[in-house]
Formats: sequence, C-alpha cells, structure tokens
Amino acid sequence: MSQSPALTLPAETGWTRLANFWSDFRQSPVAIAALIVVVAIVLMAVLAPFVAPQDPYNQEALDLFDARLEPGEIGSGGYVHWLGTDAAGRDIFSAILYGLRTSLIVGVMAGSLALVLGTTVGLIAAYYGGRVEALIMRVIDLQLSLPAILLALVLVAMLGQGLMQLVAALVAAQYAYFARTTHGAASAERRKDYIEAALSTPLPARHVLFRHLLPNALPPLIVVATVQVANSIALEATLSFLGLGLPLTQPSLGSLISNGFQFLLSGRYWISIYPGIALMLTVVAINLVGDQVRNVLNPRRSR
Repeated sequence: MSQSPALTLPAETGWTRLANFWSDFRQSPVAIAALIVVVAIVLMAVLAPFVAPQDPYNQEALDLFDARLEPGEIGSGGYVHWLGTDAAGRDIFSAILYGLRTSLIVGVMAGSLALVLGTTVGLIAAYYGGRVEALIMRVIDLQLSLPAILLALVLVAMLGQGLMQLVAALVAAQYAYFARTTHGAASAERRKDYIEAALSTPLPARHVLFRHLLPNALPPLIVVATVQVANSIALEATLSFLGLGLPLTQPSLGSLISNGFQFLLSGRYWISIYPGIALMLTVVAINLVGDQVRNVLNPRRSR
C-alpha cells in the first residue's frame, strides 16, 4: 500500500516577509501618518528646485526690499511669500525646502556610514571574543558614556567646517550605538549550533561574519538606524545653530533657525519658528516610524 507524500510548507520568501512586515506596520495609524509625512518631506526636499518659488541662495535673485516680509505678503517677484522672508529677502518656504535637502543628506550619509562602521566593529568583537572583544567593547563603552553632542562639538572644532567634516564627526560620535547593538545580537547568535557548524568548516571568517552572523543581527540594527538618522539630523541642526556646522553656502535647518534667532523677540517670529517646526516634524516623524518598526521586529511581541 503506497504512502502519501508528506506535506511540506512553502519556504517564506523575501516578498512574503515584506508583506507580513507591512501588514503589521500598518496596524498603527500614527505610524502610517508619520510615514506619509516622511515621504512628503523627502519628496519636497528632492524636488526643491522645482517646487520652491525662489532659489534662496542665488544672490542675484534676492532683493533687500523684500527683507522681513510677513507671511502672506507679495514681494517684488510678484509671488506670495506664504511663510514670509528673512533679513536677506530670502523666501522662508524656499529656504526650508533647500535646508531640508542638506539636513536629509547629512542625516542619511552619517547614519549609513555609522551603520557600516559600527556593524563591522561589533561583528569583529563578537566573532573573535576574548581580549579583542574586551578591548573593543571597553572603547565602545567609554564612548557611550559621553554625550554624542559633546563628541560632535569637539570633533567639528578639530576638523573644521564643511559637509564631509561634519559627516565624519557625526559618524565618529554615533557608530558606537551600532557597534553595541550588533555585538549584543551577534554574541547571542555566536553561541548557537549553526555558527559552530559553520566554524568547523574551512570557511573564511568574512563568510561567517557577513553570511551567518550579520543577517540574524539585522532587525535591531534597522531600528537603531532609523533612530540614528533622526539623531544625526538633530545633531547637525544643533551644530549649525551654534555656528560649528555647515558654512553659509550650504544651508540647513539649523542655520536657518540661527539666522532668525535675533529677531525672535522683535515680532518677526516666522524667520526662526517655521524652520524649527520643519525640523521638529522631520525628527518626530522619523522617530515615530522607527518606534513602529521596533514594535514590528520585536521577537517578544504577541501575535
């Protein structure tokens, strides 16, 4: 009598995992609203040259007669300045769009480079263990004991102003968060049988690190990466506000807030308030998305 073949469940594909992730993610209306805000901000920043009514950093297009116009007034260019103008006659709405471009570029670049560096350091510490792990993690613990803004201030003061100098300072100030997260996740995986089996074969170390340890440490890294991009944007804005970030030729939200700070108590609130609102919306929206990503990827959550 022939036996019926055993039923096998289909393997979960990448598209299935993505569909399951989106199904869980959209359970939070707040996260969906935050995601819409993030997408809208990114699109407006990328399309700034086509959306903004003025290039706020083209000196030939500026008119001092348009300086400090209130929101809703019509300038010499014949269009309405919906958010007003600053002391140089720049349209605040246009300046915010261009500032968002710079802030997002700095945040994504710094977050991505810190992710790569911190992940590599954490994987090496978890893989080799012993004195190598102790030395690396003591350095990481020492760095984590210091505020990120303090480290960034010192590094920017040493490296000077400029986009790449600022990104380098933010990476050096933030990679430790990724290293600590990667080390914790990879250390737990390092003691499992499948890693021991991989180590018993003549596989190179990089194969075990990036093909076995890294994929199982990705969920917490995705959460940290989302949060650190928002932190990078906030740190960049803080440094630019203090005059230590980007030069005046590379606008950012922090420098826009700084430019209008002196007029804040003179009734011309819009010069600082509107860039500040844009910065707050960006950081809060990214953090809300990151919180929901953390909830979805949390292995301990109830289903």
